[in-house]
Amino acid sequence: MLKGKKILLAVTGSIAAYKAATLIRLLVKEGAEVQVLMTALAKEFISPLTLATLSKRPILVDFFDPTNGNWNSHVNLGMWADVYLVAPATANTIGKMANGIADNLVLTSYLSAKCPVLVAPAMDLDMFAHQAHLRNLELLKSVGNIIIEPASGELASGLEGKGRMEEPENIVRFLNDFFTPKLLAGKKILITAGPTYERIDPVRFVGNYSSGKMGFALAEVCARMGAEVVLIAGPVMLKTQHVNIHRIDVESASQMYEKAVSEFETCDGAILCAAVADFTPTQSMDSKMKREKSNLQIELTPTKDIAAQLGEVKLKDQFLVGFALETDNEQANALSKMSRKNLDFIVLNSLNDANTGFGFDTNKISILHKDGMVKYFELKSKMAVAQDIVEEIVHHIK
Repeated sequence: MLKGKKILLAVTGSIAAYKAATLIRLLVKEGAEVQVLMTALAKEFISPLTLATLSKRPILVDFFDPTNGNWNSHVNLGMWADVYLVAPATANTIGKMANGIADNLVLTSYLSAKCPVLVAPAMDLDMFAHQAHLRNLELLKSVGNIIIEPASGELASGLEGKGRMEEPENIVRFLNDFFTPKLLAGKKILITAGPTYERIDPVRFVGNYSSGKMGFALAEVCARMGAEVVLIAGPVMLKTQHVNIHRIDVESASQMYEKAVSEFETCDGAILCAAVADFTPTQSMDSKMKREKSNLQIELTPTKDIAAQLGEVKLKDQFLVGFALETDNEQANALSKMSRKNLDFIVLNSLNDANTGFGFDTNKISILHKDGMVKYFELKSKMAVAQDIVEEIVHHIK
């Protein structure tokens, strides 16, 4: 969502100024244009040359260049930007912003900004908790500024508490969320992700190689677009990011089935991305089995079919999207699955494509519809693939 966005980044005199280098690098990587402003004191914490190199633009500090008289127009800067981000924002700068003081280029540009303003505070815990500072933050909020809350942790003073500027990765995530159209606002979406483990004994299981990355990407995109997400996750090592994601952890296919069926009733739709085991051991041992025989036979029984059950109870105003991972007769098998399980459309993966499927950060999909229409997509990151899938859901809802 940041590709082509014009970001005016103000760096003020905090030890957290070193984070600006990583922040700029991440923003540029996302495709944003970044123009950096610095206060005079900020230059004592990080070199303007470093930030100019990363942003690929000259750093602006003063109202004009004394060597040639070139004027740095705060008015033009405020009109150019899609967002004005102050990170790190010191208590001094926040206080001046709140009270309309304009004694440097960062502040005059703030007062001239026609775009949204985001502020990422950075200071010691006592300064952050001081009533004067909290009042200034409330003043900024009252005129429409958005505060990116600082994190808690070890501070430059050696104390522990709230005041650390939010990490650059989280600020970029915040900006992505900010610029994402809220096309799913008011919707509640169920998503299943990851594998299931079917226990043989306390240390062994029947499972698959699913990492859960695709399902978690879908949850993130849906949440960014305003949906309330219920994410039912099998045993994976991933973490959720967005506050709109309610995560339910399960292990087995039966546990995922029970949670999915109970949650679907209150949802507007579901995306069934999990690689649910088709079979589970008929009997699970309470203690570890010993290798006493040359051959071991394990009897397996089919698991309950989540997609079929949700397709059976699906109401007219609910949607249901499934996934098919195939190795042969791919489209025919996917179309059969879509019909049998009453899916609105199905996302087809092929293990015959390189760098797709379990474990990879990329994926290549096709989307098959009931009317026979097939949409083909190129190899992309799983986050970009999730965006394509969710846009298809938005189109279906409309």
